[in-house]
Amino acid sequence: MKRLFAIALLGFGASLTQAAEQPTLELIMSDPDWIGNAPTEPYWADDGRSVYFRQKRSGEDFSDLYQLGLGGEAPAAVDEAQPPADSGHNKVYNAGRSRVAWIERGDVYLKDPVVGTVRRVTATSADESQLQFTPDGKSLQYERDGQFYHYTESDGSTALLTDIREGKNPDAKPDFDPLRAHHARNYRTVVEAERRRQAGQQADRQRDQRPDPVFLGDEYRVLERRLSPAGDVLALVVTDKDAETGRKGSMPNYVTADGYVAVREVRTRVGRNNQVPQQVLLVDLASGNIESVDTGALPGIDSDPLAALRKSALGWHVQRGADEAEVKEALEAPEQRDVSVNGLAFSPDGKTLALQFIANDFKDRWLATLATGGERAGKLQLQHRLSDEAWINWEYNQFGWLPDSQTLWFLSEESGYSHLYTKGIAERRARALTSGKFVVREPVIGPASQYAWVVSNRAHPGNYEIYRVPLAGGELEQVTDLDGVSQFALSPDGEKLLVSRSWFDRHADLYLGNSDGSGELSQLTNTVSERYDAIDWTVPEIVQVPSSHVDRPIYSKLYLPKDHDPEKSYPAVLFVHGAGYTQNAHMGWPYYFREFMFHTLLNEAGYVVLDMDYRASEGYGRDWRTSIYRQMGHPELEDYLDGIDFLVDRHGVDRQRIGIYGGSYGGFMTFMALFRAPDAFAAGAALRPVADWMHYENDYTRRILNTPLIDPEAFQRSSPINHVAGLKNPLLIASGMQDDNVFFQDSVLMVQRLLELKKPDFEMAIYPLDPHGFVNPESWLDEYRRIFRLMENNLK
Repeated sequence: MKRLFAIALLGFGASLTQAAEQPTLELIMSDPDWIGNAPTEPYWADDGRSVYFRQKRSGEDFSDLYQLGLGGEAPAAVDEAQPPADSGHNKVYNAGRSRVAWIERGDVYLKDPVVGTVRRVTATSADESQLQFTPDGKSLQYERDGQFYHYTESDGSTALLTDIREGKNPDAKPDFDPLRAHHARNYRTVVEAERRRQAGQQADRQRDQRPDPVFLGDEYRVLERRLSPAGDVLALVVTDKDAETGRKGSMPNYVTADGYVAVREVRTRVGRNNQVPQQVLLVDLASGNIESVDTGALPGIDSDPLAALRKSALGWHVQRGADEAEVKEALEAPEQRDVSVNGLAFSPDGKTLALQFIANDFKDRWLATLATGGERAGKLQLQHRLSDEAWINWEYNQFGWLPDSQTLWFLSEESGYSHLYTKGIAERRARALTSGKFVVREPVIGPASQYAWVVSNRAHPGNYEIYRVPLAGGELEQVTDLDGVSQFALSPDGEKLLVSRSWFDRHADLYLGNSDGSGELSQLTNTVSERYDAIDWTVPEIVQVPSSHVDRPIYSKLYLPKDHDPEKSYPAVLFVHGAGYTQNAHMGWPYYFREFMFHTLLNEAGYVVLDMDYRASEGYGRDWRTSIYRQMGHPELEDYLDGIDFLVDRHGVDRQRIGIYGGSYGGFMTFMALFRAPDAFAAGAALRPVADWMHYENDYTRRILNTPLIDPEAFQRSSPINHVAGLKNPLLIASGMQDDNVFFQDSVLMVQRLLELKKPDFEMAIYPLDPHGFVNPESWLDEYRRIFRLMENNLK
């Protein structure tokens, strides 16, 4: 049943008294402060009677903190120079919830939520992190500068728990050396001086209650560290210190304060380095012993899921002139697959460590546990394995412990969609708490550990509501009914929800409701400006475009002119959202909010606009995501061609007057559209586009295309630079020169290829100071003026 939501407060809001104005490109592409600034990072006060949020200050690059009472008060600015009265955004509770701790501006604070007293635990120039309570709830642990500290509330004392050092122990007994032995026999004064020095160091450590240093040796570089709540074991994620990480790129900046060209290093390219394997070390803090966690027992760790591709790649490279022996040696599979550590979490009692490993070929994910004491100490016990012949998703990998220290919760795409599972570490099977052809994400375990609250698109792929499910098993129950895209923060007692909800044409604002779904939801803030609110924006319709290739529709946003008549003839513009993993055909405020406003302008100029969640988009499950495996740009183009048929058949679009544009992956797809289906598109604008996947970064590209060594055919078919010959119609390329995501070099290489093929109808726009996501309004304006002019000159 639809709930009506009453506006409890119009904070910074719109009165709808301002006369409507016509949007212009200059307004749309100006500093977005004119739209109003949404509340961000919302969280609860400790007593549950008010909430906090941050809001960007207009005209600045920083935000202010506000407190908002739930009785209808106006938001009040918080003086952040004063000691905090409430715990912050990222807080931790002890087991009995009698204490709450948090880190604010790099320092640790501790509060008794019943009495209300706040104690500042640290006041250092360094930043503390990894805050947690000990199992008895009476002490805190935190990390600073790579070492862990123990704070005891009862006496206010702080003790150093770890002294972990990379490199060799300078006081370790050296290997036998006859010269050293000769001097030891003959010069007792030297020997005695060294003994006294070491004895003095030991006495100092004992007097100051400092732990003995633990030296890791010269071979390791520490990437991550986790301390057991019991304070007895430290887990370290390490790599080989001397591992070859590959040659980095360089990026010049020609517009500088001193007038000289500044050059900085940027990332390596896919396949140009061997992804450095990681391993986990367990340090016994009492003895200083170091033990390496053996991953050799993980199922499938010694298999080679790329064996067939290696065989095919050998022939491909040799046919193109490579030396067979050299290629064969380069393609040799490892005896055991390398892994990376994707998460570490000690159980609340500190007795068990949960670890998540992902194979460096991205075909497997393992969730495992190991006991930190007893006869099974250091031996991995598999809890869950997720395999994918394409790639393990970079989303939906969260996991954690329930308070009993015997049960894990985790997300998995095992069913084809992200769902929530629990598993007792001594049990054989996991329990699926949710199931169905929809996505579950952002789980929060309630304070009583009776329910988990999640965000899900169960009702519609583009509608993200909040649900709860009993941890003991039961029905998934919807607890909000706002429509749009929602996120939430659970109140300290678990009874209320602070909801951040956005709509097609409105950025996120805050709502309040009961966590069990009872009663009405009330709106707490309205931060959209009067000027924005007064404009009659086109609110798109989400349509289901029939697919001619899969038995599922392609959900898309359709923008129609307000006087649209399907019997008339219209030009159309297709927008391609970026990838990484994105969904844009949803009911919330889009990441591409400038493009949303631009589409209203296009509608007013007489264009129909279609924005498609092509195959590879988020929100539609594993199969939709992985359909581009080894063939980027091919299924997506098929979807856009189906989109053209849909517009022509149902919405009066002229097939000869269709343009396409997009940025990043959208720029890549614009290339593929104009090169591989040149007769379908009259013009296209490729913004910050990928031209050659061999120049992109490792983690993203290797998942989808493997590497250029192992899967050269995938790179050949997926890179636009190999399809340039097909270009027939006008092309705009626009790139920021400070783009450290898709390098400016990609656009330069594309221009060179266009020149070599003597293509006559393209132009290049460069933006010297802008990164991947433009930051300068004048650059946004220039870019979209060019896009609009391109469409006007070629589609009208």
